[in-house]
Amino acid sequence: MSELITAELVDLDLSAETKDAAARALAERMVAAGRVTDLAGFLADVAAREAQMPTGLDGGIGIPHCRSTHVTEPTLAFGRSAAGIDFGAPDGPADLIFLIAAPAGGDADHLSILSTLARQLMDETFTGALRSATEAERTAALIRGDEAPGEPAPEQTGAEPAQPAPAPFRIVAVTSCPTGIAHTYMAAESLEQAGKAAGVEVAVETQGSAGFQRLDPQLVADADGVIFAHDVEVRDKERFAGKPTVDVGVKAGIGRAAELIAEVRRKAAVGEVSAPARAAAPMDKDAEPGDGFATRLRTWLMTGVSYMVPFVAAGGLLIALAFAIGGYTINKAPSVADHFLWTESTSWAALLFQIGTVAFGFLVPVLAGFIAYGMADRPGLVPGFVGGAIALTVNAGFLGGLIAGLLAGAVVTAIQRVRIPAPLRGIMPVVVIPLLSSVVVGFLMFLVVGKPIAALQKGLTDWLSGLTGANAVILGALLGLMMCFDLGGPLNKVAYAFAVGGLANPNAGSLKVMAAVMAAGMVPPLAMALATTVRGRLFTKAERENGKAAWVLGASFITEGAIPFAAADPLRVIPSAMAGGAVTGALSMAFGCTLRAPHGGIFVVPLIGQPLLYLLAIAAGTGVSTALVILLKGLRKRPHPRPADSPAPDGAGVTVAA
Repeated sequence: MSELITAELVDLDLSAETKDAAARALAERMVAAGRVTDLAGFLADVAAREAQMPTGLDGGIGIPHCRSTHVTEPTLAFGRSAAGIDFGAPDGPADLIFLIAAPAGGDADHLSILSTLARQLMDETFTGALRSATEAERTAALIRGDEAPGEPAPEQTGAEPAQPAPAPFRIVAVTSCPTGIAHTYMAAESLEQAGKAAGVEVAVETQGSAGFQRLDPQLVADADGVIFAHDVEVRDKERFAGKPTVDVGVKAGIGRAAELIAEVRRKAAVGEVSAPARAAAPMDKDAEPGDGFATRLRTWLMTGVSYMVPFVAAGGLLIALAFAIGGYTINKAPSVADHFLWTESTSWAALLFQIGTVAFGFLVPVLAGFIAYGMADRPGLVPGFVGGAIALTVNAGFLGGLIAGLLAGAVVTAIQRVRIPAPLRGIMPVVVIPLLSSVVVGFLMFLVVGKPIAALQKGLTDWLSGLTGANAVILGALLGLMMCFDLGGPLNKVAYAFAVGGLANPNAGSLKVMAAVMAAGMVPPLAMALATTVRGRLFTKAERENGKAAWVLGASFITEGAIPFAAADPLRVIPSAMAGGAVTGALSMAFGCTLRAPHGGIFVVPLIGQPLLYLLAIAAGTGVSTALVILLKGLRKRPHPRPADSPAPDGAGVTVAA
């Protein structure tokens, strides 16, 4: 593979005046170097990425980037603008422009280039060297790391040798959330930006839905402090033991990044470090000494939900697609293993339904297994999965899975506390613990708690089926409030899990609940997007840019799209979102809307019963939330009245941010 950047890919006198023109000028160099095959197609991909979120960084830096089928190998082009170009950074135009191109499917290359460059850009010596460079060849070498940035030698300037700068404070961080999508990466970005503002090196390991790449062990060893911003277990947490540590939820990583960095530095200054690594359950290792049972219980349950979500999405959407193709009677089709005609759509619909049913059948066992894992680590998996499977066998459903997971974790924890002779310890996790815990959990689920939970589950199902009128409307409003209170947090996940659990054995009531939950969850990001469109002056520039992405996130049922707004102004945004969510949930139930898919937003509207009324409910709730957030932000403290003959200050008429 060729070098990432060469002299031909450097423009030290970039004359472009707009970001589009800058991207074109640098992309033309990539075409000339044989790195890009189609200029127009590549620029379209760059523009599409830029539309999602501005790529400007504080400190006069722009990093437009994309993955594209028109790129032959990972490539970086650099341009330096004397006048500066607006890339949407809060502190103004960028004079250092880096265009990053990665081949389609080259996520690892793309992220590697971005992360390496981000670390370099935190070094003022590096950016200063780029601003003062006079030769393209040396500039390319600086960016590649072939030449270290530094001040000219003393004999060149006649100045005294500069004293070496003190090493920056170094922090390693881990971010994770139940779904591993939005919160995980938002928190990582927030911590990195706050670190840059504080002059601190921050390296983040994102443990998201696509897996994770462990931080370099040497980077961890050299770190001065650690930040955990997570709602599920931190994997391999023992790597970070013995260092000053701040351990918080993932939302704190988004909204309080600067405070977390300051707290780590304070702990390092007084020599406060975390306890040595110990063999314990993943979620117990995450717990602070002052955390009570309720906090740990919440974390255990969230761990189970985080592993359950992919099964929900895959199985539920396959089933919904099967209904769309083959109708609601496709569930009565014979097994495709015995009867499948390649040319019949009903056979394909039956195939999708039966695959989805198998995937959906793992929902309760996976939930139970990973609740137990959160409590007792790997030994909890076997009794957890066994208990979850029994919950399905005795028709205890979703509630049975919750109880089975908690029982399995508790039983394994109790067994682990028994003192065992040294010769037997080797077979404990492989033979003894799985055997004993499975027997105990199986006994409890079959003969003690299974039938009462099944009766409760049946009663709940019958109650949902019989909901009509005011009762259904009240339930819809309550679910809407829960979906919008913490925007993807525990209450949101409880409401969502409640709705998804009903899809395992769907009836008219459970399908209405699923519809109300998804509709309400779409409201917060859509409302923030609409508010930034109609009254943009009430929002910061960064919020207005986030509003553009919130349209897509809201339409896709990603409630987390409203988090940047809630983090900046929770007292106005969250109540507004809850009001709109309650209206949407209530209207969806009142209209009798139904939904068989557990996710998808507007993209599964064809699978919704009463689709027009469903969209009306979403529009009504979005309108309510938008009106409220605009009203509340408009009531913010304004400048004191001035005398009539006083000149208006710069920016008069713009609402003062709270």
